[in-house]
Amino acid sequence: MADHKLEATPETVRWGYWDGSLAPVLTIASGDRVVIDTVSGEPEDMPDAALGFTILDAHRAVLDKGARGSGPHFLTGPIAIEGAEPGDVLEVLVESIDYLQDWGWNVQLPLHGTLPEDFPELRRLHVPIDMDRGEVAMPWGQTLALAPFFGNIGVAPPLAHGRLSSVQPRAFGGNMDNKELGAGTTIYFPVFRPGALFSVGDGHALQGDGEVCLSAIETALRGSFRFVLHKGRSLKAPRAETAETWITMGFDPDLDDAAKQALREMISLIGELSGLSPQDAYTLCSIAADLRITQTVDQEKGVHCVIAKKNLPARPGGN
Repeated sequence: MADHKLEATPETVRWGYWDGSLAPVLTIASGDRVVIDTVSGEPEDMPDAALGFTILDAHRAVLDKGARGSGPHFLTGPIAIEGAEPGDVLEVLVESIDYLQDWGWNVQLPLHGTLPEDFPELRRLHVPIDMDRGEVAMPWGQTLALAPFFGNIGVAPPLAHGRLSSVQPRAFGGNMDNKELGAGTTIYFPVFRPGALFSVGDGHALQGDGEVCLSAIETALRGSFRFVLHKGRSLKAPRAETAETWITMGFDPDLDDAAKQALREMISLIGELSGLSPQDAYTLCSIAADLRITQTVDQEKGVHCVIAKKNLPARPGGN
């Protein structure tokens, strides 16, 4: 096992898209750890100099030299994992998340968000982040505790899908905006391209389920990730686990269909873990699992299903 560092530079960061044809900027072995820097914010999202916030040199360089894509997110990568092939599963442990700057931003845009008819005007906020205390100060005088995670995280999409916007989440991950995926979470991705080609970005300092006004408190984050390749396993969609829970996900323009996907994935997962029949797992979901709205603003809406590990029955025979 080896340790690597991937800094945010114009050569390692792309602007606004996922693409299965991209060459890796780093190649690692299964079991390796990578510390990855990310940046967040397009030119119009930068704070006024009068606010006194620090803008990272790396961020300025990416904005100056990067080619703007179809989405607003900056993604660091891709990272190839030796031996990964389509049909495998990539396990990604989010070991830690740290802040890289003393500010974050939030935006409401015309024709976007969950209530565009109620809030038709542009509004962009810049708020101070206390990196030592892990708090953000809101302009109406409230201080909130931060809970950072990466909104855009995943592997390369199938080559046949071409270049995709960074906005919509899909089976490869992408803009899932799932606040459950903080430090200590393990995320499992289906592999669609040789090397898996992992990328990450869209740092969120704080977000509620739904991300209803369009964005979270967006900021630059550094993450430490450990990668483990699983051969002979397969997935239809990303899933995750924490110390106490299992999480499945669904994405669809229709929120009902996204909920059905997340639920079907949970029924399948319960069967794998406990040996329950699909009908028994369906009942267990109804009495012990929670369906939560991940986000309603990324065109492909998200729903995640969460079950506590303590509520899973033991597999017969203890295996």
